[in-house]
Amino acid sequence: MLQAGDKAPTWKLTDANGRAVKLADYKGRRVVLYFYPRDLTPGCTVEACAFQSDLLEYDKRNAVVIGVSTDDARTHQKFRDKHDLQFTLLTDADHQTAEGYGVWAEKNMYGRKTWGIRRSTFIIDEQGRISRVFDKVSPAEHSREVLDALDQM
Repeated sequence: MLQAGDKAPTWKLTDANGRAVKLADYKGRRVVLYFYPRDLTPGCTVEACAFQSDLLEYDKRNAVVIGVSTDDARTHQKFRDKHDLQFTLLTDADHQTAEGYGVWAEKNMYGRKTWGIRRSTFIIDEQGRISRVFDKVSPAEHSREVLDALDQM
């Protein structure tokens, strides 16, 4: 997994509307890039709704919130619409971006081993460097934890 001080790997992914989005689009802003396992699941919903509730606070800190999963645009649209999410959700269908950030990992679910995204967040500064890494995330408290970290930078 990447660490604070590393240059953030660049990426170009599609959003829920099929529009191409890249890290360079956010130059001059801080990016809260959070990786989550699956749209419309309980933990991911709690996490996304907490980010949504705090969205104005992120804007005050010159930060944008971007969620990344391997789900497709159609599922992202359903997730966004059901919970009125106003931030960008990106599709990493081939998990190349997740691999580049070191969050594509083997998981053990009920004794069955699978591969998927490990819930993690990266704060990327205005110059494209990783300022902070959260690799053990509790969905309910995570947004406030990220806001606190932004305040300390």
